[in-house]
Amino acid sequence: MDWNPGKIVVLTGAGVSAESGLGTFRDAGGVWTRYDLNEVATPEGFRRDPIKVHEFYNARRKNAAGAKPNAAHEALARLERDCPGEVVIITQNVDSLHEAAGTAAIHMHGRLDRATCASCGAVWDAPLEMHAADPCPECLEPATRPDVVWFGEVPRALDDIAGHLDTAAVFVAIGTSGQVHPAAGFVSEAKRAGAHTIEINLAPSDISELFHQRIEGPATQSVPLWVESLLNA
Repeated sequence: MDWNPGKIVVLTGAGVSAESGLGTFRDAGGVWTRYDLNEVATPEGFRRDPIKVHEFYNARRKNAAGAKPNAAHEALARLERDCPGEVVIITQNVDSLHEAAGTAAIHMHGRLDRATCASCGAVWDAPLEMHAADPCPECLEPATRPDVVWFGEVPRALDDIAGHLDTAAVFVAIGTSGQVHPAAGFVSEAKRAGAHTIEINLAPSDISELFHQRIEGPATQSVPLWVESLLNA
């Protein structure tokens, strides 16, 4: 590659991990459609029934632990490694497949393989199974929970993300539905800053018309082809 494209900011959603066997948020018949989100993905649901919430996330953690990075994760790791410009990966996903592929991602919705204390805020590596009675290793309160962002909570690293969007030359959204905020607004923020915007998705999203360019197809095919074309430009 004999040119520098400037900063590339990549936002990934559930569609990137779907081909690794992790269902997307909106999948018909997927894991999320079989649960009331108010019961398993809100602070109020956790307070009402922490046992149920832990059982739900234990199942998700076990599923994620058996998943492997796919060609899309590997291609983004290659982009981060080989692109002469800065590459920033932001993910809405709570799995650790970007890390497994060698990418340092900003996890705006937390990580499934991490635990936190609802009492003191301590964070540590989560065991494969967590239980409502587990004491926090710092304060010893039985208030441990998955270190993920639930509905009604504020996503992580928003100030850092805003700074990256404001200095991006290229913004790419991969495998996102365009239905979850604030991530759905990132394309508009990047466009205001002058970035060229690209959507890579299996099908049009709710915000496809906001992008300058669209690439349609499975992530494991579309992302490696896009990375290859960029690195060979």
